[in-house]
Amino acid sequence: MLTTIIAVIIVLGGLIFFHELGHFAVARALGMGVSTFSLGFGPKILKYKRGKTEYALSLVPLGGYVALVGESDEADIPEGFSKEESFALRPAWQRLLVVAAGPTANIVLAWLLCWGLAFGWGTPVLLPQVGAVTENSPAARAGLRPGDRILSVNGQTVESWEAMSDAIARSDGRPMRLEVERVAPGAAVQTPPDADDRRGQDLTANDRLALELTAERATRKTIFGENETAWLIGVRAAGSVATHPESFWNAASAGADQTWRMVSLTWQSFVKLAERVVPLDQVGGPIMIAQMVGEQAHQGLAGLLALTALISVNLGILNLLPIPILDGGQVVFCLLEILFRRPVNRKVQEYAMRVGLALLIGLMLLATFNDVWRLLKS
Repeated sequence: MLTTIIAVIIVLGGLIFFHELGHFAVARALGMGVSTFSLGFGPKILKYKRGKTEYALSLVPLGGYVALVGESDEADIPEGFSKEESFALRPAWQRLLVVAAGPTANIVLAWLLCWGLAFGWGTPVLLPQVGAVTENSPAARAGLRPGDRILSVNGQTVESWEAMSDAIARSDGRPMRLEVERVAPGAAVQTPPDADDRRGQDLTANDRLALELTAERATRKTIFGENETAWLIGVRAAGSVATHPESFWNAASAGADQTWRMVSLTWQSFVKLAERVVPLDQVGGPIMIAQMVGEQAHQGLAGLLALTALISVNLGILNLLPIPILDGGQVVFCLLEILFRRPVNRKVQEYAMRVGLALLIGLMLLATFNDVWRLLKS
């Protein structure tokens, strides 16, 4: 329990703090005034003033906050600051950069974590090893069996299940030649009559054979449970994973690729949620996050860092949604001001903020209800 509590504080607190650090860094770089930068919320335990900014350590360690001069009221200029340092009086493009810096910092943090994971632990790759073969499928008719590892498709080496799937999709229904390694230990297998020129021969373990087959258009489920039609041969992955070591700079590139995949998947998840493809009971909140963090904390550092990167991406994308009370809503206001060369009407902004607050509270209540309901059912 203590390990879980500490892990949750470090992960959630660190993510929110890094988010606020993004706002702070860009605001200071643009010469805007920052009266307070706090690690944590609530009463201040320790504080230190450097220049005009007070740096504080507050009682509640979950996150932090940045108090920008003139952020809530352009006339509210604390002693020691000037109007030129007011956030509200700066051009819209500068305010947009400051607002967008928080979510951007979360994406950058996810990339740094993925970079560290790739360099320290390597890049995990799902191997193109067959776990199951669908009856009467092209794979079954060609003689593929569970345990077989596909080495190449039409002469193109495939080192991952993803690369193999892409190669099959590119076949576009044309005949393919697969080079396969039969890895079932100690098994003697009989190739089908049309498998290759070694028909009728018994193959020993780890032998290689060439199979010819043609993919068929078939329906499969996406990660969101939707049906999609694709060129398939009727196999499922065995789930075998290999880890490829990465050099320092290659790890940076691999981390960027992994971060982009998480960003894309997270954005699609929000879109599918809005389209009701993903049911509302799948929405999770702080309780579910705490459970996941606790589980990974007990399993090892690599899993915890990977989960932290995923949560960081989710936090960044969530804050970029065009809901007025979130950073994304403020980005929209700034873009409208740049486009029409005048600020959005103050009353319109206030009304939009109320609507946004209601939406956010509703989302939080839904997530909390789902979390509690899952606990009661478990």
